[in-house]
Amino acid sequence: MSVDAPTLDNRRARHEYHILESFEAGLVLTGSEVKSIRAGGASLSEAYARVRNGEAWLIGMHVPPYKQGSFSNTEPTRPRKLLLHKSEIVRLQSRVAEKGLTIVPLRLYFTRGLAKVQLGIGRGKKFWDKRADVARRDVEREIARHVRRS
Repeated sequence: MSVDAPTLDNRRARHEYHILESFEAGLVLTGSEVKSIRAGGASLSEAYARVRNGEAWLIGMHVPPYKQGSFSNTEPTRPRKLLLHKSEIVRLQSRVAEKGLTIVPLRLYFTRGLAKVQLGIGRGKKFWDKRADVARRDVEREIARHVRRS
């Protein structure tokens, strides 16, 4: 029996950042964290990634304690290690050294039972960039509405 695990999107990241490049990384989790994520209870909205001592870490991802878990439950916002090749870590570290770039998680999903995170290297948007995106979306929605009617 295959349980279809939910895909968790970080919609806020695409609103707040221009995504320049993306990577896929594995995620080190405990068993109760996996069960809690599969139950649909995680949040990427406040999360970001850092490279420390040659290792990549996901910081600020909230995974609530598993309801049926006991002593095995961990702290909800603990740093979680990301599994990347050394060359990818070096590339991330060099890109983030540039001014104004950061590493943000875009999606959390399961592939063949393994937890994966799609990371994006992003540059923060200015207020007018966000406003322009909203206006562009409204225009596209209006065009689609007219196409459907005719």
